[in-house]
Amino acid sequence: MKLFAISFMLLFAGGLKAQNKSSKILFNGKDLTGWETYLDRADQDGKGLPIGLNKDPNQVFSVVTEDGKPAIRISGETFGAITTLDAYQNYHLRLHFKWGKKKWPPKLSAPRDSGLLFHSVGDYGSSFLWKESFEFQVQEGDCGDYWGVSDVLADIESEKNEKGKYIYRKGAPKVVFKDKTPVGRSCLKSIDNELKLGDWNTIDLYCLGGTSIHVINGKVNMILTNTRHIIDGREEPLTKGQIQLQSEGAEVFYRDLTVEPITELPKDLLK
Repeated sequence: MKLFAISFMLLFAGGLKAQNKSSKILFNGKDLTGWETYLDRADQDGKGLPIGLNKDPNQVFSVVTEDGKPAIRISGETFGAITTLDAYQNYHLRLHFKWGKKKWPPKLSAPRDSGLLFHSVGDYGSSFLWKESFEFQVQEGDCGDYWGVSDVLADIESEKNEKGKYIYRKGAPKVVFKDKTPVGRSCLKSIDNELKLGDWNTIDLYCLGGTSIHVINGKVNMILTNTRHIIDGREEPLTKGQIQLQSEGAEVFYRDLTVEPITELPKDLLK
């Protein structure tokens, strides 16, 4: 009984924080005002042209009622993203997501996949399909992993596991992650804290200066530091940008999206 009471108080406090007067609601529950969409080729065979910006003939992105509340449905049928029109810096982003049932080629046999891309800048399709950004991975069994999209760099305390892949470890030496290097652009989360299929998960992303903290269902599983990108051959800080939610072969629902400005990172998350 005591454990239940404590859990309820924590959830209640979290809800109050998400509705703080300084927070901004990113999804109004009615339509996709404040967002733009971008879709790749419909056939996924690399031969056609991208569908492009704010064209969505098959309603890959839509507003639905799911479990009695409004949500953004991403069908996953065509690769792409829904992206905030505004850019954000020094913030706490909170959202809830759950997986749907549908999956699409070429990922019918792969884990359900989406992704939260932050500090997104530049153009769609300039190097990858998505804007240059840092990815808080949203994928079955891999929620919280880090991926770098295009010419971005981040320093992460990490070490190699028994399979030779880098995994986040608090207190380990910092490793620079960048695409097309021996280290590469991906680091695995430290813990798997995703709920079972069909449950709503809570994502918290804290960004302050060059530090970003990935939190899934209340547990930290990745911290990035010194986030930056390459401009004219030089490394420059990348600490601000749009927020993207990926469509990547699987049905997924997002709701309760809020962003709140912050001036410091929660000390308990940095321990």
